[in-house]
Amino acid sequence: MEPIITEKKYPATISAIFLAFLRLGLTAFGGPAMVAYIRRMAVKDRKWVKEDSFKKGIALCQTIPGATAMQAAAYAGLRAGGPWGAVAAYTAFGLPAFFLMLTLSAMYTRTHDLPRVIALFSGLQVIVVALVAAAAISFGRRYLTAKQDVLLVAGASLFLAAGGSPIIAILTSGLIGLLLYRSHVKEDTSQLQAVELPTTTWKALQPALLLGLAAVTCLGLLFFIRRDLFSLSVLMMKIDFFAFGGGYASVPLLFHEIVEVHHWMSNQALMDGIALGQVTPGPIVITATFAGYLLANVPGALVGTISIFTPSLFLLLLVVPYFDRMQHNASLQRALRGVLVSFVGLLLAVTIRFGLAVHWTPLSALIAACALIALLKKVNILYVVLIGAVVSALLL
Repeated sequence: MEPIITEKKYPATISAIFLAFLRLGLTAFGGPAMVAYIRRMAVKDRKWVKEDSFKKGIALCQTIPGATAMQAAAYAGLRAGGPWGAVAAYTAFGLPAFFLMLTLSAMYTRTHDLPRVIALFSGLQVIVVALVAAAAISFGRRYLTAKQDVLLVAGASLFLAAGGSPIIAILTSGLIGLLLYRSHVKEDTSQLQAVELPTTTWKALQPALLLGLAAVTCLGLLFFIRRDLFSLSVLMMKIDFFAFGGGYASVPLLFHEIVEVHHWMSNQALMDGIALGQVTPGPIVITATFAGYLLANVPGALVGTISIFTPSLFLLLLVVPYFDRMQHNASLQRALRGVLVSFVGLLLAVTIRFGLAVHWTPLSALIAACALIALLKKVNILYVVLIGAVVSALLL
């Protein structure tokens, strides 16, 4: 396997990639559902990526941490235009969400004390409880397939409820998964022997290493110029490095770090940020823009956003050359399964904590129940949030 295959049969300029993904980013509602639209544009319409290559890319995006749709955009850009194509697609796809979230964050800080706005966000908070509950159920349906899964779910949930760090829970679950799933995921030596390690290692790793060097340099500058922004950047990078399974996997990490450890905002404020993130295009991790703005205005929003997305792109560029071998490594797959199963417990614990932070009334409980049912029935998240917002503003 060649380190990075840029499929040049249908050439794409960096500007064309940027504009194509910018247009997609303007309508990128629904999180992972956007992968189908990325595929249609990159594979069917533009013919920038081959079908088989895109399928392998989605498998990769679901293996490494980060928001799946953002990763899919970066992968398509990588195949179409190399490393700079990945950067162009990744940046353009996330820009609309960033600017809209920045605007909403500024409005929130000026209006969140108004009675009608309080009523609006009271309703949105119960919808966020439904969103996180739906994510926990979705993770459960997908990853809970054996009896021993329940042990990891219960352990992760109780650990987070007791104030433990979700990162420790994730790492521990990965180690436990090595033993717990030994009989479920077995080594396929024939496949491993058939996959050769890439020979041009330096060339393959150069884009990731350059991005990593740039990130470390920026962190060093922030350390000396703005210590608060340095702390924000490190925190958001840490969150993204451990958000396996898509954007919703970041919610327990955001909750623990921002609310419980650093006390930068309350439960209710974080839920407000998550709710605002659902009416913007892009992944739920765009909540980092909201958190950064509340902490340090526009510079905080910019640093928070860049930091929450940089590790995902770094890992994508780093792992692509070796993915064929990785996906046949049984030890890695057992550890990854343990990690993904643990997120069911982490999301369950956050659902309970968010639920306890909400002021419940019969009407708000009805709104939450309707929202949960709609989400489980695959109704578009944007519609659920917007309708909930209107009902809340009028009735609560």
